Amino acid sequence: MMQISLTSSLRYLKISLVYFLLVFGVGFILGPIRILWLVPRVGVRTAELIELPIMIAVTIAAARWLVRRFNLLSLTSRLVIGCLALAFLLGAEFAVAVGLRGMSVSDVMMSRDPISGTAYFISLAAFALMPSLVSKPH
Repeated sequence: MMQISLTSSLRYLKISLVYFLLVFGVGFILGPIRILWLVPRVGVRTAELIELPIMIAVTIAAARWLVRRFNLLSLTSRLVIGCLALAFLLGAEFAVAVGLRGMSVSDVMMSRDPISGTAYFISLAAFALMPSLVSKPH
């Protein structure tokens, strides 16, 4: 069984927090634009589907930068970092929905549009996996 040192664990937490903040920060900026400007014009589903490719591109760019900046060579470290970042992301999503919008955790997960919601859940998996999918330049 692989043992991770405290130093490595703290490094992984730091890197995953950076990854989360980069992607969540862009989403935090785009969210009000989507809700206030796009949704009234095209509806929730279309607005979410318009925003999704932008967020995927941000995820790819952030993961590439992360892998280069922190010299992440190990596939295991990349997977751990992606999964930790996903935990941060879900925690933030639930905190906003429950704390600011008064929704339950169940409501957050089950009230999504069937099409854009499915795309959203796939994008969450892509977010977690992206550090392991982008390649480190030689």
